Amino acid sequence: MTTSGKPVLYSYFRSSCSWRVRIALALKGVDYEIIPINLTKDGGQQFSEEFQTLNPMKQVPALKIDGIIIGQSLAIIEYLEETRPTPRLLPQDPKKRASVRMISDLIAAGIQPLQNLSVLKQVGEQNQLAWAQKAITSGFNALEQILQSTAGKYCVGDEVSMADLCLVPQVANAERFKVDLTPYATISHINKTLLALEAFQVSHPCRQPDTPVELRA
Repeated sequence: MTTSGKPVLYSYFRSSCSWRVRIALALKGVDYEIIPINLTKDGGQQFSEEFQTLNPMKQVPALKIDGIIIGQSLAIIEYLEETRPTPRLLPQDPKKRASVRMISDLIAAGIQPLQNLSVLKQVGEQNQLAWAQKAITSGFNALEQILQSTAGKYCVGDEVSMADLCLVPQVANAERFKVDLTPYATISHINKTLLALEAFQVSHPCRQPDTPVELRA
């Protein structure tokens, strides 16, 4: 356990939900500690009694900050936005803010849960790749169409937003599941632009304290 008083992020290097939060913390310049929770070791460390007291949903991420513990990545990002408002991750304009939330929810609720570890375990090993590809492709077909009307340099206009924090980890998942990204020119272009930013690089799964040696950058 930590005694430093810094915020503590319970994270898994490959968790896309954890990566979203790591990007937000990096962008907002929050100094924090990571306590890795390995989702595959020991039958899944997220199922330990100790971790369940932190997050009864038995999922990462969980952030201990300002005397509270928050689970659910978008709730964490919104809390950081309200308590540490710079740089802004939700636009001031209500219509743009609605677009950011729509895209974030599309990814966080409409794509990611359908291809996460717990769901893939249920569909059986031989079906996992096809299942994940179908879930991601279906979501990306919708997302590409939406981004064509909202995107500037990034998902919504020319400022990095919560939507971008959701996009990059989901594209990494798509690549891991060998999804053909050729039809998704807008998604791919925004992703490439974002990956050039320092906050997206330092938070990357290949640079985490729990990243296996063979996957490190």
